[in-house]
Amino acid sequence: MELSELYSQKILDLAGNAVQPPRLERPDASARKVSRVCGSVIEVDIKLRDGVIVGYGHDVSACALGQTSAAVVAREIVGTPVAEFRAVRETMHAMLKAEGAPPQGKWSDLGYLEPVRAFPARHMSTLLVFDAVVEALEKAQSPESLRAAP
Repeated sequence: MELSELYSQKILDLAGNAVQPPRLERPDASARKVSRVCGSVIEVDIKLRDGVIVGYGHDVSACALGQTSAAVVAREIVGTPVAEFRAVRETMHAMLKAEGAPPQGKWSDLGYLEPVRAFPARHMSTLLVFDAVVEALEKAQSPESLRAAP
């Protein structure tokens, strides 16, 4: 597969028509991730209630692959239990790095990114949003954060 074939019309549509959720004013936690390979950057904010993600915002400066991942996450994350999001992240890592199956259900549009598997240099930008959200979740669920919660 050629690199140019990686950018299917569906990937370009998802990236180009993505709703950009604004950053949250008072998130429970935030995280910033940068791809050293391509320079993609994402900053995410999350709010949690009873183990469910109830608020999400981001600022994305990434290639079409990173934008596509971020677009699907932004569309689907609110209302997602923390454990489900962690499982989606693991599924994405397995899909790209270990011949795993793509995510299913409301996350199935992430399957359009399956061809990225053949381009290891593109894995990091594709996974950036997942790694940023999980880092924010870890911060929000840390003992220090839980003690500071109102």
